[in-house]
Amino acid sequence: MLTHAHPDHAAGLADGAPCAVWATEETWRARARYPIEDRRVLAPRTPARIRGITFEAFPVVHSLIAPAVGLRITAGRARIFYVPDLVYIPDRAAALKDVDVYVGDGATLVRPLVRRRGDTLIGHAAVRTQLGWCAREGVPRAIITHCGSQIVTADAREVAARVRAMGEERGVRAEVARDGLVVRLP
Repeated sequence: MLTHAHPDHAAGLADGAPCAVWATEETWRARARYPIEDRRVLAPRTPARIRGITFEAFPVVHSLIAPAVGLRITAGRARIFYVPDLVYIPDRAAALKDVDVYVGDGATLVRPLVRRRGDTLIGHAAVRTQLGWCAREGVPRAIITHCGSQIVTADAREVAARVRAMGEERGVRAEVARDGLVVRLP
């Protein structure tokens, strides 16, 4: 599933794909030249059942040239919201309603990487901000992924402790994703 059309993220699709690839119309327009034979459309705010798992794309603000969505993923009783790149979620309450785990943008810990292009904000919300969203919407757990240099170049134990503490301050169990991480869901 292609949820983001940033050239660095979609580069692997330049040679095609051996299976169906789901993306929004906006993403397909941005990647029209890629030789994907089986293009499927994931319409925003329209749940799609794919191999027994329900995906619902929520438009997010991130970039003018790299359209992005967050995915609300439901499998059985488990609900995840996955959004690796964003400034904010316009319909955050609906996106995070009854979510068990938020998997979010780790570009920066406390200072947002946000700039303005005309009237549009672009960039990345801070982890601290996203944990606040989780607290306000009742999301009990957050996993931070798609980490930026502030996280990957720092001492892993210190960053983990800092993210955990920011989560605890907000009543959210928070951690940084790592290779081999296994998450058990209800």
